[in-house]
Amino acid sequence: MTTTNDVVAAVAQALSQRIGESRFNLWFASKTKLAHADGIFTVGVANLFLQEWLQKTFGNDVQSAAGEVLGAATRVRFIIDPQLFQATHERQTDARKDNPPGTQAAPRPAPDVHKKPRRWRLLEDFVVGPCNRVAHAFALGLIEAPGECPSPLVMHGAVGTGKTHLLEGICAGLRRSFPEWRILFLTAEEFTNRFLQAMHQKTLGAFRKQFRACDALLLDDAGFLAKKQATQEELLHTLDALVTEGRPVVLTTDCHPRLADHFLPELTDRLVGGAVFSLATPERATRLELLRAKSFKNGGLPGDVLDFLTDNLRGNVRELEGAVHGIVHLARVTGKAIDLDLAREALGDLLCHSIRLVALDDVERVVCEVLGTSRELLMAKKRQWIYAFPRMLAMYLARKHTSATYSEVGTHFGGRNHSTVVAGEKRVRQWLADNITLQLGKRIMPVRDIVEQIERKLGE
Repeated sequence: MTTTNDVVAAVAQALSQRIGESRFNLWFASKTKLAHADGIFTVGVANLFLQEWLQKTFGNDVQSAAGEVLGAATRVRFIIDPQLFQATHERQTDARKDNPPGTQAAPRPAPDVHKKPRRWRLLEDFVVGPCNRVAHAFALGLIEAPGECPSPLVMHGAVGTGKTHLLEGICAGLRRSFPEWRILFLTAEEFTNRFLQAMHQKTLGAFRKQFRACDALLLDDAGFLAKKQATQEELLHTLDALVTEGRPVVLTTDCHPRLADHFLPELTDRLVGGAVFSLATPERATRLELLRAKSFKNGGLPGDVLDFLTDNLRGNVRELEGAVHGIVHLARVTGKAIDLDLAREALGDLLCHSIRLVALDDVERVVCEVLGTSRELLMAKKRQWIYAFPRMLAMYLARKHTSATYSEVGTHFGGRNHSTVVAGEKRVRQWLADNITLQLGKRIMPVRDIVEQIERKLGE
């Protein structure tokens, strides 16, 4: 007779086979409680950020595994389990009791990374939207329960998407929650300079003790380490030491680690071994909230001006901040009231440069650059995966970002017909909807991250 435990074990085994044993052990073995009752398979977790992340990342895999064992009609739910929630809360409480402020014989001060006092941005001030919701949820979760969060945590995105803000917010939050912790916050350039200085002065022992004995490491702009093999190797050993001890490590970079040029394969594998999140350029609703928040500090902007800026500026957070500052400054020096005319006057050049026209040649060039292929391979009359995937992706992006018709896209990319372009576009849309992971040579990564990287370069 098959018991409920047998059923749950069978689903767990099917899920492990689908996503890989290492990913299953990382995300499900110790962080979830699996159950089945009344035709519903539940995945219990300890908190909201794990619930959102697991459902977004593995929802389809869990549904498929449950359907394989229990039938396609089985429903899957991700819930917050009270027992897991309580256990996590108790562990955090015990950790704080074991290390209350002031109990250390010799306090370990954080290094003086910044000579001038730094104004730390807080997570409370971060404007949340679809473009950054998951990364923000994980940042909150890291502060609430550092021991429950995978490490390292990598946040990637274009300039001005909020990576450093989140990193500063994590730092400020950890310092509030764990004032006795030694938290190192620095850029990859500063890490490199300190490492080189330690080698020159023959003080590598002290350098390694400082970084490998810290309670949390927060490293901004890790892409700076490209082509710096010795520094990458040192960082890899530092990550190994910290992750093995269960200490939180958070890094930011401008692209997914699998797409980073000139990174050691071992370092890339370590970076993707925890959790990787993307921060996209804000969509309209988030742009509006960002503008409203930025303008509020300067007395606010009229609603029609906010709408005008939202519709005409599609850049990053820094561009939006600059727009608000430009309007407010012009109003102050001229004594004029802020209205649409003044906004147009203040932002004339910015509005002109914000209009980016994408051509088929642009799509072709960027796809080849990101995927490491050539124009000849993109146009080749071959159906093997190495040729077909870049071509389908290029045709999908051409339809999305240019005004070209299906026939024009097909003609440009090797003389394909209308139906071939339609079929390729549909297939890429399905990949994105299913959030599948694809293999490109030796690289394995989600198709969404590949598309985001290409779109980011198209907008530059």
